[in-house]
Amino acid sequence: MHKFFSLSLLTLALATTPAWAFDLSINNDLVDAAKDAGKAATLSDDDIIKMGRESANAYDAQNKVAAPSSDYAKRLTKLTQKHLKEDGLNLNFKVYLDDNVNAFALPDGSIRVYAGLMDMMTDQELIAVIGHEIGHVKLQHSKSQFQKAYATSAARKGVASQGGVAGSLAKSQLADLADQVLKAQFSQSDELGSDDYSIKFMKKHGYDPKALVSSFKKLATLGDVDSITSTHPAPSKRAKRIEETL
Repeated sequence: MHKFFSLSLLTLALATTPAWAFDLSINNDLVDAAKDAGKAATLSDDDIIKMGRESANAYDAQNKVAAPSSDYAKRLTKLTQKHLKEDGLNLNFKVYLDDNVNAFALPDGSIRVYAGLMDMMTDQELIAVIGHEIGHVKLQHSKSQFQKAYATSAARKGVASQGGVAGSLAKSQLADLADQVLKAQFSQSDELGSDDYSIKFMKKHGYDPKALVSSFKKLATLGDVDSITSTHPAPSKRAKRIEETL
């Protein structure tokens, strides 16, 4: 499977390269970039965690992060301080001072919550959504999306590269990788798996699992515009599914 994945990306990079990009030999930058894209399928967990952390830092620099003294940061810290080491994961949490109703998780355990989501949710609902994001990390959904984003980015670089640096992840791409994970279309199976993880998480820590139901009902009122519902399928149906299982 990995060999086919790598070959497909190499074929894409070479087939879409104009003829003049080749002299007497194949453009080395293009070959290196295509190999880099193929490597995404076999990146080690340490590589993924390191790049995830670097992407989080780069994305934080592009957003307005709530200061530790702010009410948003204090509230999130109070809710998450006992979950910094959760289920074998090392997690870190920050608030983006942005009205979007959203949250996302990177494979290293960096979880980012938007102020708009915090404004809409009660504490119990917010921790339920955070439990869902932890699920994406634990179940390696974030890792899979990060690999896809990295591979796609490397392929684009290979196609466009004419004498530039290729074959290694450029720092300028780190924030873009985080953005792609934020906007990723998780499969329905992934979403339902993270929903189930959140229910177990809530019960494990003595929270009310029904808060996940009410959080989805609130999200369902937003439609698909600038909200968490733009990357998560049918929140009203998910709320009903969870309600029926409790």
